[in-house]
Formats: sequence, structure tokens, C-alpha cells
Amino acid sequence: MRFKFTLLLALILSVLLTDCSSTISDKLGYNIHKKAVSSMGMVVSAHPLASEVGTNILKQGGNAIDAAIAVQLALAVVYPAAGNIGGGGFMVFTDQKGQTVTLDFREKAPSAANRDLYLDSKGDVIEGLSTSSHLAVGVPGTVDGIFTIFEKYSKLKNFDLLIKPAIELAANGYKITAEEANDLNYSESEFKRLNKYAIPFVRSTAWKQGDVLKQTDLAETLQRIMNNGRSEFYEGKTAEMLVKCISENKGIITLDDLKKYKSVWRKPIAGHYRGYTILSMAPPSSGGVLLLQMLKMLEPYDLKTMGFQSKQYIHLLTEVQRRSYADRSVYLGDPAFVKIPVHQLLDSMYLLSRMRNFNPLRAIPSKLISAGTMPLPHESEETTHISIIDKDGNAVSITTTLNSSYGSNIVVNGAGFILNNEMDDFSIKPGNLNQYGLIGAEANAIQPGKRMLSSMTPTVVMKDGKIFAVVGSPGGSTIITTVLQVLVNLIDHKMDPYDAVQAGRFHSQWLPDKIYVENGLWSKQLTRQLEEMGHAIESRTDIGRVEAIVRNMDGTYIGIADKRGDDDVEVVK
Repeated sequence: MRFKFTLLLALILSVLLTDCSSTISDKLGYNIHKKAVSSMGMVVSAHPLASEVGTNILKQGGNAIDAAIAVQLALAVVYPAAGNIGGGGFMVFTDQKGQTVTLDFREKAPSAANRDLYLDSKGDVIEGLSTSSHLAVGVPGTVDGIFTIFEKYSKLKNFDLLIKPAIELAANGYKITAEEANDLNYSESEFKRLNKYAIPFVRSTAWKQGDVLKQTDLAETLQRIMNNGRSEFYEGKTAEMLVKCISENKGIITLDDLKKYKSVWRKPIAGHYRGYTILSMAPPSSGGVLLLQMLKMLEPYDLKTMGFQSKQYIHLLTEVQRRSYADRSVYLGDPAFVKIPVHQLLDSMYLLSRMRNFNPLRAIPSKLISAGTMPLPHESEETTHISIIDKDGNAVSITTTLNSSYGSNIVVNGAGFILNNEMDDFSIKPGNLNQYGLIGAEANAIQPGKRMLSSMTPTVVMKDGKIFAVVGSPGGSTIITTVLQVLVNLIDHKMDPYDAVQAGRFHSQWLPDKIYVENGLWSKQLTRQLEEMGHAIESRTDIGRVEAIVRNMDGTYIGIADKRGDDDVEVVK
């Protein structure tokens, strides 16, 4: 399976544009902007049509939440590899008064799930069952999350206005990009295998740039949601279509599972790094805990003097990453089911003890690095990110996911939307690796109604009581280290925000015992030096697709779209 780390969306809101650099997509005629500066805000997204939807909502007086909802719904149409109403995610929201809350609309295991769901009679994992079958689907949370934030924070209080652009895009169709054409062609065989009926993503000839993709069934589903609200997806005709699709193919999601789904408001994970306040997502996301762990372990070291991408710098970050991911494998899961020692995991003395065996000259093999000990019992990579600042100073950081590219590749018959394959994010067998190479233990074992552990890391950073940055990324297990490196680039290396996002990245996660590095980033000499220190190096394609908002010293905000994708910055004019 190809692991495509794409970003759907990072949303930044704007009313005044002072500078914008752009490139043009020749055949489709889309203006693709990679950078914009404003004193008020802006919209950055993985698709220019979705960005346009967001800016139009802002022009009509909507706030950050209104724009985020509209863009997310639009991306469910124009970016089907990751945009979704059949997945789930997390939101970090900081209002203009500096108060922060988080919303967990992560998928849940069906009530009929059990810890051995993907094992055969011998206790061995059945290949593909947790990723490419109707049993791979978790109970979706995206639609509930959308209505939850709409009801509490929408300024417009007009849901029809927010969903109509998505309905029109689905009904009328849109021209696909070259990347989207390649993705659809690549996924054709899986789409055909898992869907024995006509779906809009498969046709008789290969897709090419500029072809029009219409999604009539999805348009009708969105229309029903507009007419009937949240209940349509969880109790109405759409729910019945979803359950029928699942049950006819040996899946286990029921109408009762859908009816009982609820998003959960949670307190953010909060901490400090070199005078900055970091606000991120709590479990069942591992992102906030690991991000703060790694920053705190790095804080005693002078990273600026060490040098960006020096062997000492890479070695240190790798050793820090290994220790945090080792803790992730044992202690983190759904807090409704396991007792998670968050305070101990973030305790300064505990983190100091984690670095006692750090050798600045030599890599410590991962087999010698285990999770830290403490006196408590153990109990997508296809993601989309939205970063928002509106003219009133509200900041939203949302990451949603289907897990793999196109999730499970299952399209609900007659309803037109793609379902997630999030069940693979559980420890399907403690000690077994999931599709991203992450290893888990009992804390993340499958249980009915449980939320699976995630790496999503939507984050807001404050400085002197003001928003400094809003950031997030897709990328499965690489999400956390991607956000980490962007923040270190900004805070320690004092990089220009654009350069901080575009700079090359690397990733390590305890097991497998390797450093993954973007192709061509390191010289042969640097690679050889790291290998002599005991590191195993493996090159790979792009790591993450960050969308960020960063405050300039003059009080303006700069929005950055990652060069690793077709991501786009639009402004309100």
C-alpha cells in the first residue's frame, strides 16, 4: 500500500493582502499562491476551489469556525483522497480572549468490535483486514464534529450557507489536477475490488488533468444533511445506506453505533518552550503529549549553536524522538478506557531521566530504549489540516483524517462518500506494527466504543499573550515530528516562516530503528557520518505537508502553503 502523506487543508483567514507570491496552474487556470501576508488573516487550503469557498464565507461576515466548516465540506468533494464526511479528527480553538478548548471528533470502534477482531484462529494478524475491508471502518465523527462547533461558535448561524458550495461542487463537478488524476488511476484496482457498483472515481478510461469529476450521490447526501441536520447522517436515510453497505459486506457498524456517537470537549495539552506557550491536542491524540515531551527534552540544548541539519542536531532530535515514541507505544490510548499518566509523562524530572543514557557521540539502539517507568498501572496518513485566524483574533487548528489515501477505498453505495480505515490505528495485536510502522500495547487495544490512538497534532502557539503560530500537518506517524521541526525552525533557528515550513525534514519513531530522510536532503558525507554514529538511514518521499500561520514582528500574519503539494493561499479582497 502506498502511504501518501497529503494535506487537505490549512485555513487562514484574511481581509487585507499586503504581499502575495504565486504560481499558475496552466491548464486548469487556478491561481496557486504559496505565501501571503496580512494584518487580518487569510485562507490556505490544498485546493483553490476550497480556498475560494472559505474566502466567500468570510466576505459574508462569517468567522473562523464558519469558514472552517465550509472549507472542510468543500474539500470532502474536491479532495476525496483526504477530505471527508466519513472520517474524524480533532480541533484546537483559541478565542480572541486567549481561552482554549479542544474538540475530539475521532472515530470510535463499533459496539461489536473486540481485541481479536483481525486475528485468525491461531492468533495471527489477517493481512489487510484492518485496512482494506468493511471491518476496517470506525464509526465516523466528522459530521458530528462539524455540527458541534457550528452550534457553539458559528457567527452566521446559517448552515445552509456553509454547505451549499459543497453541494454545488459535487453536483456540477470540478476539473481535477494532475496529482488527483494520478491518485485516482493508482487507486483504481482497490476501488473496483471493494465496490461492486458504479462509483464516480472509476471510469472506462484513465483520468487525466482537466477531466471533470461529478459526484451526484454525494451532492444528494449533502443536500439531505442540509435539510435534516446532524440526524440525517447518524439516524436518517444516509445512516441506513451506510449500515446497509457495511452489513452486506461482513462489517459490524450498526444504526445504534451511529446514533450513539458524540464528540467530546477536552482540555488542551499545554506547556512552555523557551518562553512560548504550546497548546495542542490531548489523548486519544498522542500528538500534544509527544510534541511537548520532545520540546522539553530539547530545551536544555543550544540548537542554534549546534547548527541546522548538523550531525549533532540530527542525532539529538532522533534520540529525543525515539524516547517519546517508546512512551507512546505503552502509555497512550483513549482516556475513557485507560488511565493515562499525562502529568508524569510531561514531568521535567521524568524527561530528564529519559535522557540520562543519551550519548552525544553514539546512537542508542532502539532495543535498549524502552518506555519510561512510573508508578502508575498500564492501562495517513491521509489527513487534512485547517489553520485559521479570523479578523477578530479567533484561532482554529483542525486536523481530520480518513487514515490511508482514500481511506478504506469503500464508497457508500448510493451516498457517494468514502469511509475511513481508522481501525488500523488500534493495536490490532499488541506488539504488532500498523501500516505506519507504529507499535502498540494494551492501552490501545480494540474495545467496543473506544477511540483509536492518533498522531494528529493540531497546535496553537502563544507568545506574550498573543497568537504566534497556528500549525498542523498530515503524515500518519510523521505528523508529530513534522510539527516539532517547524516549531524548532521558528523558535530556535529564527527562520523566516516560509523557510521554516519549506525546510527539509527527517523522522524517527523508535521502531523501526531508522532515520527516514527526504530524498536528496543530506549529503553523502553527512549520511556517512550519521551511520558511523550508529544510525540507519533510509531516504523517502516528502514528509508532511504543513500549512502554517505565523505572526510577524509588526503584528501582521504570514500564511504559508507547503511546497510539497498543490496547497493554496487565498485572501479576502
